[in-house]
Amino acid sequence: MRILVTNDDGIHSPGLTVAENIARAICDDVWVVAPESEQSGASHSLTLSAPLRMRKMDERHYAVSGTPTDCVMMGCLHLLKDKMPDLIVSGVNWGSNMADDVTYSGTIAGAMEGCALGIPSIALSQAYDESSRLEIDWSAGEAHGADVVRRLVEAGWPAGTLMNVNFPACPAAEVKGTMVVPQGKYDLQSTEIEERQDARQRAYYWIGLRRRRATPPENTDLGAVYAGKIAVTPLHLNLTEVSVLETLRARLGK
Repeated sequence: MRILVTNDDGIHSPGLTVAENIARAICDDVWVVAPESEQSGASHSLTLSAPLRMRKMDERHYAVSGTPTDCVMMGCLHLLKDKMPDLIVSGVNWGSNMADDVTYSGTIAGAMEGCALGIPSIALSQAYDESSRLEIDWSAGEAHGADVVRRLVEAGWPAGTLMNVNFPACPAAEVKGTMVVPQGKYDLQSTEIEERQDARQRAYYWIGLRRRRATPPENTDLGAVYAGKIAVTPLHLNLTEVSVLETLRARLGK
């Protein structure tokens, strides 16, 4: 088996090391192609208006001046084109990727691109307590990640589907199992735009999210992680809402 590891937090992220260790617990043929700098919120974007550069750090570690999508493309269609990966592992993200965040996440996009290329792909993310962002506990993913990935690979899943895995914000010993759950929805969040001024008195802006912890249904990714469980959510590349499709067909007579 050959595994390609990527992320959206950048080549020097501690979560990337966790993901690589998870991959190496499964096989010896592991390659890392990750963004040169942080690409959080990049979603499934790719670089079209500028050239990409790929820096070789050692025999199996490469940094790319682009998005997670660029990295997977460079890894699969250039670097490893003669022997494509059997699995893509994207993460481990610095923070959860659940509910509404799924559409913004560069971590999920790395797995999404692998899925689009026909390669089984898994996104991994580590939730953390908002009060301790700089002291994130990676142990849940470190201890349980390889087993979860191995079990998913053994179970298999259909083409066009990727796996989204979120580890709870607790020490490994406190993880209360694994749940397969649907994507949830944040019910208490706000987007804030903070205006500042640079040294030349010109305005610039920071976009940020301020969330309060809610009580979501247990049978969702949010509910599972809040309950101290590992959440596994299958996501589909086809975004068609079938029920609305049929309703519109009936109304429009097509």
